[in-house]
Amino acid sequence: MGFDGTVWQVRSGDESVGRITIDEADFPWLSGHFAPGPGYASVRDLFARELALLERVDEHVEEWEAAYGEIERRVTLCSPDGPVAEFLLHIEGDRAWFRWNEE
Repeated sequence: MGFDGTVWQVRSGDESVGRITIDEADFPWLSGHFAPGPGYASVRDLFARELALLERVDEHVEEWEAAYGEIERRVTLCSPDGPVAEFLLHIEGDRAWFRWNEE
């Protein structure tokens, strides 16, 4: 399956957090342009904190896990076919990159 140009949705309940238009695939990672939606403001700081902790994950594993756990509780990642079961998603500015598992 080609991913280039596909649009993935990030949602918080019924609200759009944003859309990711895929422009790069380096399996298992996909990345693309992130266009924020109305719900992004409520989770923006969570993604910023998660990335800051990720840069020092060796020293802050538990803190990173807690920060990412909050992201998992607050958002859903949806492929063009619907929600995915598990994902690891990073958002920084107008870029997003992620990997996922459908099962």
